[in-house]
Amino acid sequence: MKQQSRARMKRLTGRMWFDVLTVLVALIFFAVAWPTLHLTHAVPGAVQPFIAALAALPVLLIRVNPALGWAISAGSGMLISLAIQHQPNNDLPIQVVHILSLFVLLFAVAVRATVPIIGVAWVATSLLLGTTMSNSSTVWAWPIALGAVVLFGLLVRWLVLSRQQLVKQEEENEVERARRAILEEKARIARDLHDVVAHHMSLVVVQAQTAPYRVEGVTPAARAEFESIGATAREALNEIRGMLGVLRSDGQTPDTAPQPKAADVPGLFEAALRAGVRIAWTIDGAPETVPDAPGLALYRIAQESLSNASRHAPEAPIQVHLRVGPVLELVVRNGPSTTVARPVGNGGHGIAGMQARALAVGGELTAGPSADGGFEVHAKLPLSQGATLDTAVL
Repeated sequence: MKQQSRARMKRLTGRMWFDVLTVLVALIFFAVAWPTLHLTHAVPGAVQPFIAALAALPVLLIRVNPALGWAISAGSGMLISLAIQHQPNNDLPIQVVHILSLFVLLFAVAVRATVPIIGVAWVATSLLLGTTMSNSSTVWAWPIALGAVVLFGLLVRWLVLSRQQLVKQEEENEVERARRAILEEKARIARDLHDVVAHHMSLVVVQAQTAPYRVEGVTPAARAEFESIGATAREALNEIRGMLGVLRSDGQTPDTAPQPKAADVPGLFEAALRAGVRIAWTIDGAPETVPDAPGLALYRIAQESLSNASRHAPEAPIQVHLRVGPVLELVVRNGPSTTVARPVGNGGHGIAGMQARALAVGGELTAGPSADGGFEVHAKLPLSQGATLDTAVL
């Protein structure tokens, strides 16, 4: 039982403890104000609990709404001092408990309320206590005492704000350190990619361009093949450089720039044709009108489809149909392979990646064997302005 009680005590937060303390103080004030009210004011016994409640219970609003609690306490104090007759030996307009409640609530107002409300509360409380006192020698003592309470509350407020700003600054510094660590890691990856991939791709471009001059007896067909290899390698090298630029950036540039668009898809087909792929295509509509998000997804899907078809069925013809309408539709179909067994189903990572790209812009993609033994990829991408692109799958 003791362990359970300790566990419950540990679960109490700072606000819970503050609320418990507030209720305890209010109950103590009420327990003192009710029995002693007849000593300071001529009040019937049936009314005494209500007057004592007005003196003590506004303290309960100290965390919820201190300005409202102060207004109730000050207003009731004014009514009590004017409407209820004092005892002959009493110089205070209200009970001592009521004055303590006003001090506590004024302190809470100074900590949490705006500056105009603080000024109004200080002036009104000073007038209430200063002008209703029968002893005129203490008129200026109340504003000074209440001013000290307000200044102490403002000091506490500034200390709390400075602490909050310090914590916020520490959090921002931590985020900045994490961002710098990410940028350093991205820069390291960019250096590795540049040293490994870009370097070798540059060698491929140089070798393809110089091969017709280094190798004797190169036929026109072989020369065209070398030129196609060089052009494809240069295109890949440009894309790699774009990716390296994004990796080296500090996050201020869009992650999707520079990226290909739907208008670049015909060039993708032409590059495949120059590389010796047996490809034929038809395009209905204007790819230039396709928005960037679905255009990028279309380009990557077409690129992956052609790559898969060339890798798994290099000798098979490829038919591509692209239609630009209310829905962007792409169909890539290749004939049956006679050399490599066709994988069945959508289990390949390339197909899963294409489906993720289509889903990212609100579209859909299906891929599977066709009736003639070949393979077909069918993608439908919406062109609505609400389509968004998830760069995580790019």
